[in-house]
Amino acid sequence: MTDPDREHRRDPDRRRLDEVFGDVLPETTSDERDAGAPERDRDSWYQENRPPHHE
Repeated sequence: MTDPDREHRRDPDRRRLDEVFGDVLPETTSDERDAGAPERDRDSWYQENRPPHHE
């Protein structure tokens, strides 16, 4: 048997953990996502976010 008060407290605790640590797990798994979506160049993120003093 579950304690109703404990179940009621769990939701705010979970909400607080998500606020502090964020949502760690994605909403969908890799097998649920479109496998045919084009993947960007591996270095493009680094090139777009390179600090100005590295140019």
